[in-house]
Amino acid sequence: MTKRTHPDSESRFNTKWRPAMAWMYMAICILDFAVFPVLWSILQAVKSGQVTSQWQPLTLQGAGLFHLAMGAVLGITSWSRGQEKQSAVIVPQVPVASVPAPSSESESR
Repeated sequence: MTKRTHPDSESRFNTKWRPAMAWMYMAICILDFAVFPVLWSILQAVKSGQVTSQWQPLTLQGAGLFHLAMGAVLGITSWSRGQEKQSAVIVPQVPVASVPAPSSESESR
């Protein structure tokens, strides 16, 4: 049995990939800038009794190209999603009362 959907309906992937990208980027930033530095310090303290080196964020390697790329992806997709939502809004058209243009006879009087 095949499932028939309305042609305007989008698949789950098409509707959820933007939020999934944002959640993935947020998780990577939290891990790379908060969780891993703490774990790295704990690991050094347990292993050698002192913290000798600082955590180097993996996403900042290569001049932070990862953050530039993710900023571009998330920025452009959020802008395009806003454009999609704006185009989906139906604006009611109010008829404007037309005023007849003055004729040349009324101007000469």
